[in-house]
Amino acid sequence: MKDRIIAAIDVGTTKICTTIAEINETGSTRVVGVGIAPSKGLHKGLVVNINDAREAIRESVKQAERASDYKIESAYVGVTGRHVNSMNNRGVIAITRNDRLVRPDDLRRVLASAQSIKVPNDRKLLHVIPRGYAVDGQPGVRNPVGMHGFRLDVETHIITAAATSVQNLVKCIRSLGIEIEDLVLEPLASSEAVLTTDEKQVGVILADIGGGTTDICIFKDGSIWHTSILPVAGYQITRDVAIGLGLPFDVAEEMKKRYGSVMPVYETKMETANPISEDGHGVSYQDMCDIIRARVDEILRLIMLEMPRADYESLVPAGLVLTGGSSNLSGMETLGRDILKLPVRIGVPANIYGITDALRDPAYATGVGLLLWGAKNQGRGRFSTGGGFFGRMRRMFSQFKSLFSK
Repeated sequence: MKDRIIAAIDVGTTKICTTIAEINETGSTRVVGVGIAPSKGLHKGLVVNINDAREAIRESVKQAERASDYKIESAYVGVTGRHVNSMNNRGVIAITRNDRLVRPDDLRRVLASAQSIKVPNDRKLLHVIPRGYAVDGQPGVRNPVGMHGFRLDVETHIITAAATSVQNLVKCIRSLGIEIEDLVLEPLASSEAVLTTDEKQVGVILADIGGGTTDICIFKDGSIWHTSILPVAGYQITRDVAIGLGLPFDVAEEMKKRYGSVMPVYETKMETANPISEDGHGVSYQDMCDIIRARVDEILRLIMLEMPRADYESLVPAGLVLTGGSSNLSGMETLGRDILKLPVRIGVPANIYGITDALRDPAYATGVGLLLWGAKNQGRGRFSTGGGFFGRMRRMFSQFKSLFSK
């Protein structure tokens, strides 16, 4: 059986990451191409300049194609931004056949029932994710197909996004001749790369602290519980350092990456009390770390404020998993445990093979997660413009063309 080829584009505020992978018959994912380019034309997950964004995406795609020797025709694309909203909704149908047997068609019907909410014209439906089923009032059913019953209920998590924001992103990518296989909420993608099945089962928070946004997902009983996007992330940390220490933004960013820590500095340690310098700019290490710590402390507390209920120790006993580029700051796990009194770990992408050294970093959790999402859901795109359908049609026509040209 020939390996399937899938591609993913993570359009972030600070970088564009394009990845190409081969999926073999066992379902394992082997990365064969990576392209990373500085992001332009985006702010907090939104396209603010279509031409700049398109060129940044083009550069990233070109690098990945050159590394893999594959041409990208369609891709899974990540979506984030404060415009993303989520809600939980129920659907219910009657099983009217004589045998009272639940079939796959019934799952489609009950999901359609759950998503029959009124979506405003300025919103796009991104995901309708089943959280759990009930057959004749018996809850906790993971897969009701094959069970007998008169009534089927489903609890779903529904995610919508601003239509104009989605259209601008789609326009950038389609203008490069690449169809959209599916649009995926970025923290959902990141969860595929960094969370374990056990964590999702007992209850866990994922916080992807990127450049422009902090993307939050809460999992419980093996399924999605809550999603949220905060418009505060790495950009604000760098901006605080730049303003607080009187530095150019680029210098502040480099200093943050190279020396940044969120742990308190003790004056007795002479090596940490010494000033640090970058491009001729010298600052106090302690002052920089104090500024970074104050903003990260705020971000961690904002994450917990997004919890749908106050007794979060019982809701998420597996604690907090931090990923995204900003989670590379030294001392994040310790500070998180001190503030939240929960287990905290840094999530690094797993379950991938191939040229992955560059991707074994929290900054690439979304890019890797999009590939894993695509491997699991290929052919089941939920994006309402039917990008997956167009991508498959296009590949079909190209196959016909190659047959006739022989």
